[in-house]
Amino acid sequence: MLRLPRGAFMTSRGGRGLVERARRLALTGTPGTGKTTVTALLAVTGVVLESVEQLAERHGCIGDVDPVDGARPVDLDALSASLRGEWSAPPDEITVIDGHLSHHLPVDAVIVLRCSPNVIEDRLRARGYSEAKISENCEWELLGGAWNEARGDIPWIEFDSSLDSAEQIVAALGNWMADGFKTASRDSVIDWVSVQEE
Repeated sequence: MLRLPRGAFMTSRGGRGLVERARRLALTGTPGTGKTTVTALLAVTGVVLESVEQLAERHGCIGDVDPVDGARPVDLDALSASLRGEWSAPPDEITVIDGHLSHHLPVDAVIVLRCSPNVIEDRLRARGYSEAKISENCEWELLGGAWNEARGDIPWIEFDSSLDSAEQIVAALGNWMADGFKTASRDSVIDWVSVQEE
């Protein structure tokens, strides 16, 4: 059974204690890093879960399926503008926004899942991704993915899902939130290029 610190999913910014207000958290990462698995475990803890796609559909900010890559494009500018109004007040409960574009939305903190490009390659191949999409996603992960798009002063944290299990990640997330969302140093970001050179 997954055990989290008491109050882990009700936190305060600035580390003054556990319960101050709920937050909206982006759960982002390259496809194949384990977002869906972590999200399923978070659901058991009682957090509210939404996906970028659900939000985009609800706000009319998603296009038709692209025949080239099979994805539905999301108008992130329009979605963010719409959400800023809707999200002007904090949520009633911790809310996790799942999706590799979630860090572009007006959230309170960002969780980045990282994974060895070799593992991502295997996972995406098993999902039936085209070689072009596999290569594109592995390259994105190799270059740092979402970290290259970090913005503002909101807290960011990353986890290596090729080393840590989803259960370990969710437990660490609970600790991070209970500890006031302390931002990880950019110097501690996983550098897959250096790792592969070793």
